[in-house]
Formats: sequence, C-alpha cells, structure tokens
Amino acid sequence: MDHKIQRLFHSLEKVSPAFWMAFGTVSITLLGLLDYLTGTEFAFSLFYLAPIVLVTWETNFVLGVAMSMFSAVALLTAEIIGGTHYSHVIFYFLNTLVRALLYIIVAWFLAGLKRAQEQEYQAARTDFVTGLANRRYFHELLGMEIDRIRRYPHSITLAYMDTDNFKLVNDLFGHEVGDEVLRSIARELQSQLRKTDMVARLGGDEFGLLLPSTRLKDAQVVMPRLLTHLRQAMGRKNWPVTFSMGVIVCHSPPHSVEELISMADELMYDVKNSTKDNILCAVWDGQRFRKLEV
Repeated sequence: MDHKIQRLFHSLEKVSPAFWMAFGTVSITLLGLLDYLTGTEFAFSLFYLAPIVLVTWETNFVLGVAMSMFSAVALLTAEIIGGTHYSHVIFYFLNTLVRALLYIIVAWFLAGLKRAQEQEYQAARTDFVTGLANRRYFHELLGMEIDRIRRYPHSITLAYMDTDNFKLVNDLFGHEVGDEVLRSIARELQSQLRKTDMVARLGGDEFGLLLPSTRLKDAQVVMPRLLTHLRQAMGRKNWPVTFSMGVIVCHSPPHSVEELISMADELMYDVKNSTKDNILCAVWDGQRFRKLEV
C-alpha cells in the first residue's frame, strides 16, 4: 500500500504546470459562474481557495499568485454582473484588493509549508556525510523496483560494498579524513554509474548499488570496471582502502527487500573473510542462488 501511495504522489509530481494552470483557470471560472447564479446572498469567497491551494501545492508560488489574482477578478466580475452596488466605485477596487491579498497570503504560507516539507523529506532520505540516499530510502526504492519486476519481468543487479581498512584510516588520519574518504567513494560511484542507477550509504562504511535492467553479462563488465576506478581514486590520495563487493543479479523477483539485501550481504562477507578487495557475484532465478566469479 505504501508503494502505491508513493507511486501516486510521483505521478502527480510529473503532471506539468500547464495542466494545473488550466485546471485552476477552469475551476475558478466555474466558481465565478456559480457565484453569479447564486446571487449575492451566498458568499463564495472561501471556495476560491480550493483551486488556489491545489495549484500552489502542485506547482509553485508564482502560479499560486496568478490563481489568486484571477480568483479576485472572478469575484469582482460576478458582483458586477450580479448587480451588487456599493456607495462608491472605489469599494469594488478595495474589496478586490483585499481578497487578492488574502489569497496571496494563503498561497505564500502554503508554498513555505511545501518547501519545509520537501527539505524535511529530503533530509530524512539523505545521508548527511556523502549526500547519497540513506538506508531507509534505498529500501523504499528497492521495494518499488521489486514490485516493478513482478509486473514487468526484467533483470536487476544489486551490489553490497564494504570499505576495507576504513577503521585504519580513521585511526591514522582522523575522522575528518574518514569523512572525505566516504565522500570520495560516493563521487566515484556516482560518476561511473548511470543516472538511473541508485547509490546509497547503508552503514558506516558500507554502500548499496541498485542497477535496474542490468543483466549478468552487463554486471560482469560494470562491476570490475567500477572496482578499478575506486582503487585508482584511493591510490591517488594514498589512502590504504580497498573494497569487498557482493553482487546479486536477479532474473526473478525475491520474496522481499530483506531477502535480496541478505543475499548480497552474504556474498560481500565471503569476499571480506577471504581475499578482500574483490567481487563475488551470484544469480537468483527464483529457485536457486548460484555463486559465480566476476
């Protein structure tokens, strides 16, 4: 259910501002028509807030202001056509100005609330040291990808990577250098992978890589190349760091996110407990877990 809700919000975010602008314009026009038809005895002012709120939330403050101004003009038009009379013509202008300001203030508060929510949401799913996705967000994305495999069968690759000798770096050079090592690893991973791939920091010195639509033969090319680039990046700084990597290629969806991560984690520890600085790969076909050498 959570994944379905996330997909719904992602779908709404992809709707163009032009659509929401058209939606708001039509909605406000219809409200103005209803305002005129119901006469002066029923106040419609608050109803105009609905399209203003929706357009502001789904787009931005600028379009929210545009909807606010349009709503104030629609109210004024309904009053004039409906025969509303004031003691002086200036009151048409003053009432319209007050309504426009009220709507704009609501749009401004709403835009600020959305920015704060987006910043909080971003912070909740981002690792503060490397700027990568954190474990929680990685689990969410992996769960969504597994759901996608069930609907549209295809292969994916998951890698679990541990940084060898990271404690030694902290002991020799301090934690500030340790953080720089992590950031350097993050930059190297992001630069060598596609934009559609996901990189996350899963723990202190552990990283997760999700490569959608990546088959075994692709993984056997990408992962050794990635390991080579990581070694070179560490060598340029004379950091005594190597990498143990477990790679699982799924031709069929696993039962859960935890099961898939556990398989990759097991492979990583096999490398860690033997030679280190190497890659161990396996294939999951829905029935068997078959280990391979990359």
